Amino acid sequence: MDFQSCVTITKEWDIVGARQLGRDIAKKIGFGTVDQARIATAISELARNIYLYAGTGKICFETMDNLNSKGLRIIAIDNGPGIQDLTQVMTDGFSTSGGLGAGLPGVRRLMDEFDVHSQEGEGTEINVVKWLR
Repeated sequence: MDFQSCVTITKEWDIVGARQLGRDIAKKIGFGTVDQARIATAISELARNIYLYAGTGKICFETMDNLNSKGLRIIAIDNGPGIQDLTQVMTDGFSTSGGLGAGLPGVRRLMDEFDVHSQEGEGTEINVVKWLR
């Protein structure tokens, strides 16, 4: 781990702050503009989910630098109600907010690694990684 920073999500404007910080970190690592946009989109979705479903939480960024590659890990953490049906939420087109339903399946497609842990009544933690290629 090289660097870690977090943005607390409590209001809609925090989504923009998290997105911008993530894009800035991605640019510093060396990601091109297309991957920066992918990363920013994934952050927006994760932060928006915290804001809509949990109320508060945080988006954390961790740069990764090992012998073979560099990457960016994004961790979305909340203490909200948790995800009742993870299988349903990970289905393309499913939406509880009336949105397009790209949600978490979209985040999974945009990133190289995707891991979600959710416990009803205790919250959710989502870890995603994008590797510099």
